[in-house]
Amino acid sequence: MVYNDPISPKLNGLVLIGGKSQRMGSPKEKIQWNGKEQRYYLIDLLQACCEAVYISCRAEQAIEMADSLELEQSYKLLPDNYPNIGPIGGIMTAFDLFPDQAWLVLACDLPLVDSAAIASLIQRRDPLKIATAFTSPQDTLPEPLFAIWEPESYPILKEQVAQNRLSPRKVLIRQQVALIDSFDARMLTNVNTIAEVNRVKAIIAEKSQGR
Repeated sequence: MVYNDPISPKLNGLVLIGGKSQRMGSPKEKIQWNGKEQRYYLIDLLQACCEAVYISCRAEQAIEMADSLELEQSYKLLPDNYPNIGPIGGIMTAFDLFPDQAWLVLACDLPLVDSAAIASLIQRRDPLKIATAFTSPQDTLPEPLFAIWEPESYPILKEQVAQNRLSPRKVLIRQQVALIDSFDARMLTNVNTIAEVNRVKAIIAEKSQGR
């Protein structure tokens, strides 16, 4: 079900896979946590609640993926207009495409995000702020890569990039943001190493057994 709020900008989804997974040694977006590659699993989650969903990727990833996506028109690629500046470049590229619409940004290295977490974020969205984000249980700072970025954030992001300030989290720290406490402290666990993969697989196994 797509959430249609007549007073809020349309909400699109953006799955970030443009990192180079250097610490992991293999592409994080291709890990199969839930029976399919993570990039496609997250797209399927977002398609249930967003107008359109895009894969934010590097140009070379788009070339690599194009053939495999020919038969699946619902998977849309959005190569970075701002290469080599990290996830803020992917968010900026999304706003370049639709500057008057909002973006639910979701990084591929958050394997414990599920439909309930996405629904909670959308339900508590505040379109009058530049973004709505969960707070990290570790440091209470906003999590910028599982957040809704409103159109009003676009000029702020452009200004930050022009000043070579490339941290999306610092953008949210400095601005008026709707912050949400996570209902599950493990939800924002990100995975960058093989050791972290094994730890999260154990968590998923526990959840599947109802623990």
